[in-house]
Amino acid sequence: MSGWMRGWTIGGMIGWNKGWMSDWMRQLAMTFTCCLMGLTAVGCAGTEDRTPVAPETTVAEQAAAIHARALVLDAHADIEIPGEPSPYVGEDGRSQVALDKMRAGGVDAVVLAAAVGPGPRNAAGYAEARRVAEREIQAVVDMAAADRHAVVAVRSDDLIDAHRRGDVAFVLGLQNALILGQDPTVLDEFHARGVRVFALTHMGHNDFADSSRPLFIAEEGRHEPEAEHGGLSALGIEALERANQLGVILDISQLSRAAALEVMKRSRAPVIASHSNVRALTDVSRNLSDEEIDAIGASGGVIHVAPFRAYLFDSTDASLDRRIRAARVAAELREDYYYPFELYWEIADPQARAAFTGAISGILGDGSVDAMLNHLDYIVARIGIDHVGIGTDFNHGSRVAGFRDASEALNVTTGLLQRGYTEAEIEKIWGGNFLRVWREVEALAGAD
Repeated sequence: MSGWMRGWTIGGMIGWNKGWMSDWMRQLAMTFTCCLMGLTAVGCAGTEDRTPVAPETTVAEQAAAIHARALVLDAHADIEIPGEPSPYVGEDGRSQVALDKMRAGGVDAVVLAAAVGPGPRNAAGYAEARRVAEREIQAVVDMAAADRHAVVAVRSDDLIDAHRRGDVAFVLGLQNALILGQDPTVLDEFHARGVRVFALTHMGHNDFADSSRPLFIAEEGRHEPEAEHGGLSALGIEALERANQLGVILDISQLSRAAALEVMKRSRAPVIASHSNVRALTDVSRNLSDEEIDAIGASGGVIHVAPFRAYLFDSTDASLDRRIRAARVAAELREDYYYPFELYWEIADPQARAAFTGAISGILGDGSVDAMLNHLDYIVARIGIDHVGIGTDFNHGSRVAGFRDASEALNVTTGLLQRGYTEAEIEKIWGGNFLRVWREVEALAGAD
């Protein structure tokens, strides 16, 4: 039996035997394996009177086997509390990374972030941001406790152990230092509750850092200045140092260019961008410039590309840009934009809001896995295979054709295989690179 076939039938079956994998998928894998072994045996027996059939697996079959063996990790999804209404969940009203969707798509782990939007920078605003974050984190803890095949991972080894058992792993994250109020040591309390990934900003500047999307001040009809701190404030530097000390992974997604570069310059450990694409391909402020991409590569970090069509469209298409601008003008929004849907939340009338978002959706189309992989290819060509991953931003967008929720994750593996990526490279992309960064962050924790 060839080395490839041994790898598939032995290593592959270990991967397929995930505790949560559906019976029909296991049966398909076993049937396919038996066929391969049987055909190989026939080929090795007397063949003088017949030509043996040399089985050739399809790309889909190869992708399924690779996907089953790999640690498949999504580096960013927002927390949705089951049963509560939300405009960001799937069409079925449930989280796009609900447990059954993860299991159906072979997704082994996801970083679930308590992502808090902009709020007033005062005692009441800080208290509300913290209340929301604590409630969302508790919802994940409760969800894991209620399922014997789900865990909250607090060490990098927990991811490996869960994968070997066939369990789903959640990694807890925070997005927006507004949650900390003005006290970076609050991060210690969230770390004690299991938080292992921390992003300083969401939309809008805060007391810690500048955002890539300055907040629109509706009362004044203008955005915040492009920069408030010129990167990080003194509080931001203190929070960064505390994250390094605790062994918390720093996430630069949503930061301004200056803030992201400063984080990478100051951090003792490598960082991630949990859901960011390439600005050279799609010129929106949430995507990363070549300078930021190069800095992440030099620092050993990882960029996780997102299937979010508003960060994937061809911004060099002048006709497309004109249509986006016309739709914004028709909705009485600013013509210039940080990303195409920007300011839809400022439209008071629900019907007008729906008309605007529908118009932008029609202009952009469904998006595609291929478009996402174009961004991934760009990063690989620029800084190498060790610095790229997948972070969906599910529950706050995404929904591109072929990857609308976790159940369709296999389509990404198929696309990678079709583009010539090897199994080892696909394993790095799906979870290996994130795991490497986490281990380095852990190793450097507590160091002076």
